[in-house]
Amino acid sequence: MCDRQQDEWLIARIRDAVRRSEHRPCFVGFLDEREAMVARRAAQECGCGSWRLWGGHEESERVVFGAFPDYLSPEPEAFPVVAITAEYRPCDELTHRDFLGAFLAAGVQRATLGDILPGEGRCVLFVREENASFFLTQIEKVGRVGVTLHAGYEEPLPQGKGFALFEGVIASARLDCVVAAATRRSREKSARMITAGFVSHNHEPAVSVSAEVREGDRLSIRGCGRYVIDRLGPVTKKGRIGIAGRKYL
Repeated sequence: MCDRQQDEWLIARIRDAVRRSEHRPCFVGFLDEREAMVARRAAQECGCGSWRLWGGHEESERVVFGAFPDYLSPEPEAFPVVAITAEYRPCDELTHRDFLGAFLAAGVQRATLGDILPGEGRCVLFVREENASFFLTQIEKVGRVGVTLHAGYEEPLPQGKGFALFEGVIASARLDCVVAAATRRSREKSARMITAGFVSHNHEPAVSVSAEVREGDRLSIRGCGRYVIDRLGPVTKKGRIGIAGRKYL
């Protein structure tokens, strides 16, 4: 299914959830970052007065869309999202990929699974409430590593996949300049990547090398990874712009 068809299908689900939310909350997801953007637009366009995106913690990447009756406040506690902690030996150093692969192999649907935040000796994951019992009773190994699962988690949350920091200076806040700084490639090669359709800007396919990038914007670059732009500025004495950001690991 192409992106446009996926978007149309998701928009239809959001509109249906909004229609059905007159008397009770209705939920869709988990959604990835791009799907969350589509859901947000759909909710605004159909005039939903009470809705929220929530994934179990304040910085969730994967979230559930919730549409609520006008008389209910869309609080996080109302969402069917629960946290589960998997504990294991710190020396085993399990990764996000290890956990996701094990869950999918066990038959878990990606849409029922939120963020997976691995750390030293533990991993916190967020799941749909109706699927929690499956994880707690059926998941005993991740790969060849034994894990013990229990409901809830202790603060602070693990850092999850983590980030690699980057910084530099660029001629302007054009997309081709920012892509070059993030990937450490030439501006010319970055421009070719954009025109070839390899770059998404804030979850939308990039169409212009001269598009303006702002602080907080997100880039996805095929073959390179995903990035967050944290800072643009200050301007140097030579008129160039400082840039700093993070690459998802």
